[in-house]
Amino acid sequence: MTAATILHVDMDAFFASVAERDDPSLKGKAVVVGAGARGVVLSANYLARTYGIRAAMPVGKAQRLAPKAIFVPPMHGRYGEISARIMEIFREFTPHVEPISVDEAFLDVTGSRKLLGTGRQIGVAIRAKVEKQEGITCSVGIAPSKFIAKLASDRCKPNGMLEIPADRILNFLHPLPVSAIWGVGPKTTEALERLGLRTVEDIANTPRTTLMRALGDASGAAIFELAWGRDYRDVVTSEPEKSISAAETFGQDIDDPEMILKEFLRLTEKATARLRERSLFAKTISIKVRFADFTTINRSRTLPLAIDSAHDTYEVVKSLYLALKHERVRLRLVGVSLENLESQAPEQLILGSRERGWREAEGAMDKAQARFGAGSVRPGRLIRPEREK
Repeated sequence: MTAATILHVDMDAFFASVAERDDPSLKGKAVVVGAGARGVVLSANYLARTYGIRAAMPVGKAQRLAPKAIFVPPMHGRYGEISARIMEIFREFTPHVEPISVDEAFLDVTGSRKLLGTGRQIGVAIRAKVEKQEGITCSVGIAPSKFIAKLASDRCKPNGMLEIPADRILNFLHPLPVSAIWGVGPKTTEALERLGLRTVEDIANTPRTTLMRALGDASGAAIFELAWGRDYRDVVTSEPEKSISAAETFGQDIDDPEMILKEFLRLTEKATARLRERSLFAKTISIKVRFADFTTINRSRTLPLAIDSAHDTYEVVKSLYLALKHERVRLRLVGVSLENLESQAPEQLILGSRERGWREAEGAMDKAQARFGAGSVRPGRLIRPEREK
């Protein structure tokens, strides 16, 4: 049986590259995407990274590390527009494209080799077309599996290409640190190091049962398989959405419960509108709260019936927030997440429930907003008096 040829294509510092593409005067300078001292870094080009700037770092800290760097605000609509065009380039080479995020995807080009050449030739052609059409560079990992292809692209960035053939997988994989394996985060790394395991080869030479006892059956078995380069997952061209979320970082810390609840309501409206747009229903409702000291907590509730109503969802969100008993603590960020999604409408089992009425009202609101624009119809609680505008 012929080995598969999987490509992992990853844009180089995508958000920062888009900024440089749209403003050529930024080229050759340290560019950071993220604005406002209270915001976080979304992306930094490779020159900015030499100062120690990394994604998710507070913008204020990044400004202290590189005072002369250029900080630009994010342009989310622009990223989506360019990402869509890049994904279309990928589909010119194979229909088997699995987007992972706006700036990376797996491509199964096994069936394309007869017409388009080897995996390396296809990778060269993709990189050239992305750069010519979109003005940004990408890195490509080529391997018989998704796991190894992703590791390869990580190790040839920026603007590189690395192919790991089947007979070289273990030579490439085994010297890497244990953290290179998918699913091995800081806590798992610590657990493995307590066993004296520091490289992937160390894991491969450890009995599977030992790993399962230390990490749990599923995790231990999966990590053992990956340590031998065994990854049998296919490139999935379409995957059901796992969650829908909305979050907001405040311009200044807030401790007013009424203002916080208004923000939760706004985020709930936003998330459930997206839910209904996709004809989905959520059984699990989660909130995220980040305090002024950056401590973050999450709380969730799973319902007996999935819902898509903003009214019903907000009641759960509100109760989760009030149960925290942190009403006067200063908050930096709040978020709402809808998870455990279903495509089937739930049957209403509660006699006299208002669910149908709320769903019909919110369906009418969705139609009005589609016609007259976002925010044209909204709950009265979210309409600010003139003096507050």
